[in-house]
Amino acid sequence: MTLPTFDDLGGAIALVTGGASGIGAATAARLAEEGATVVVADVRRDLGAKVAADVGGRFVALDVADAGAWRAAVEGILATEGRLDIAHLNAGIMTGEGDVRALTDQQLDLVLGVNVRGVVYGARAAAVAMAGTGGGIVATASVAGLIGWAQDPLYTLSKHAVVGLVRALDPQLRALGISINAVCPGIVDTNIVAEEVKDLLRSAGVDIMPPSQIADGVVTALRSGYTGSCFQCLPGRPAEPFEFGALAVPLTPLL
Repeated sequence: MTLPTFDDLGGAIALVTGGASGIGAATAARLAEEGATVVVADVRRDLGAKVAADVGGRFVALDVADAGAWRAAVEGILATEGRLDIAHLNAGIMTGEGDVRALTDQQLDLVLGVNVRGVVYGARAAAVAMAGTGGGIVATASVAGLIGWAQDPLYTLSKHAVVGLVRALDPQLRALGISINAVCPGIVDTNIVAEEVKDLLRSAGVDIMPPSQIADGVVTALRSGYTGSCFQCLPGRPAEPFEFGALAVPLTPLL
């Protein structure tokens, strides 16, 4: 089945998780500017409803770590809008804890729930909704999904999982006419990064990107014609696919 090009987003139905602020809110605004009808999903009802109103879309309360909530949300979109064309699986959290000795079971459960299960449930629900009509899925990973980021090992673990999932789902989703890619930002000015951390980074000369730059990366990924790719989003550069190194040994004998 042919993959959609998304050259014209007019009339497209898009779902954005974590849409109440940061990258999600910026992506919702960008997609709406391009003519898409946007469903903003978040656990923060007041903020999410405001973003939805601002972009002329609608809000749905969604805990991405809840499989049943995902089914209900997507079934509601299909019942109301008739289809789902785009899913931006963006909701994510950090722990801010770099010392493995201090990591708690609660932190692990929370990060795996939002950052990993939330993307798995979202990809599954979107694939079911898009099968037969095609569509595009973009997950928000991170450069921490491409390197080892010692400042937050659990966050790094979760974003590596997102990168692996996107790459592994490519063949089966491509056959259904669904593209799946990830955006991998560096440091972004969002509320998951503590203000004191952002101040320290700025004082050290680190460029912190506006969320709108990542929203541009989401649209780039949708329109790229690529699938199974991870688009680096770095300061002062357009989003571009990350080039993974070749395996040192053939894969087939390992299976």
